[in-house]
Amino acid sequence: MNFEKHYRYTGKQKLELTKLATAVDPEFEDEKVIKAQIAKNIKQLTELQGKLYAQDRFGVLVIFQAMDAAGKDSMIRHIMSGVNPQGCEVTSFKQPTTKEIAHDYLWRIHDRVPKRGMIGIFNRSYYEDVLVSRVHPEIIVNEHVGEINDKKQVDDAFFERRFNDLRYFEDYLQHNGYLVLKFFLHMSKAEQKQRFIRRIEIPSHNWKFSAADIQERQYWDDYQRAYDDAITKTATKATPWYVIPSDSKWYSRLCVSEIINQRLSELPLAYPSLDASAQAQLKTALEQLDRETD
Repeated sequence: MNFEKHYRYTGKQKLELTKLATAVDPEFEDEKVIKAQIAKNIKQLTELQGKLYAQDRFGVLVIFQAMDAAGKDSMIRHIMSGVNPQGCEVTSFKQPTTKEIAHDYLWRIHDRVPKRGMIGIFNRSYYEDVLVSRVHPEIIVNEHVGEINDKKQVDDAFFERRFNDLRYFEDYLQHNGYLVLKFFLHMSKAEQKQRFIRRIEIPSHNWKFSAADIQERQYWDDYQRAYDDAITKTATKATPWYVIPSDSKWYSRLCVSEIINQRLSELPLAYPSLDASAQAQLKTALEQLDRETD
């Protein structure tokens, strides 16, 4: 299966998450086979990342969005396990600070965009500003944005403007040599329930659980509609979304690792070549080293 093509969504039609599968494709049920392929993908990504870092011409931004407990943290930990830490950085966006709220909502985001040659990973991202605030519009009111003083002003038109902002921002990144990859880990409500139960019942997982997770679960349907709209309005041919079935963490890791590798392989990555003068310097250095005596 071509995972990149199969799970790519470009916004041509309105997304309806309720109609999309969250479970493993029956063709891919052997966990041992999946893990073996992921290991191969990790090795390939290590090679691609080495070229990306040495060439220093392109940057990669990988965005993960999902409901709580969908597996974002473990996804990042597994598929990026072979990447040189010098060439990769992960940012987890939490509730904005007072300083961040005092600026435009993309200010804190742009500051964390990776340098060229780097892979940057956003564990949650600027999309929180059209998701959480869509479900809880009082957030926008409390941030004192312009003339907004009432939740009624945080309407569809407000979010249409933000969707435009995000499309323009991603276009801007592309024009500056960045590959933007956006993943939504699509998990069922039943699977989230089981993962919450495990977090409560297994002592070593207790730290992962928060009472706020249960509170937000009550808004499940609202979040699904918010994701439908946000993904539909910000998916383009150049910057598609990938909606990944994620009830099985290993299957979702396979899909994501395959897609990242395929998209990176499409970049003209190569180790820098040296001109004649630089080659001569290398030859001179090698001759000097050969003449040394211990």
